Amino acid sequence: MSNPSDQSMNMDASNLYREESYTDQKVGTIRVMLPVTSSGEPDSSRKTIYVGQTQMMTPAGALPLSFELEADNIADAVAGFGAAAEKSLEETMKELQEYRRQQASQIVMPGSEGGPQIQMP
Repeated sequence: MSNPSDQSMNMDASNLYREESYTDQKVGTIRVMLPVTSSGEPDSSRKTIYVGQTQMMTPAGALPLSFELEADNIADAVAGFGAAAEKSLEETMKELQEYRRQQASQIVMPGSEGGPQIQMP
């Protein structure tokens, strides 16, 4: 097992982005990740990344969603936000169902319930 102090905490100067944030204050937020060089100048050799963020209400409470938007500009990102959010929700729900299925199918061994380990004679 690796020690957390062994991990490098250095930033990757060749993979820097400047972030802009856009919101309609109703449905969600679009983060625009603009590539920059280590000197902070725009880096035209890399593509701008658009990330949508929203939350869906579930019986268990708010479920945060974050998803990449296939877009070349902010207008395309806004237009594709709803469909991408729905797709992200569907994928998240499938993952949750799979997790529940895995948890339900685990074999429980005596003494592994995690409760009190008191044994009566």
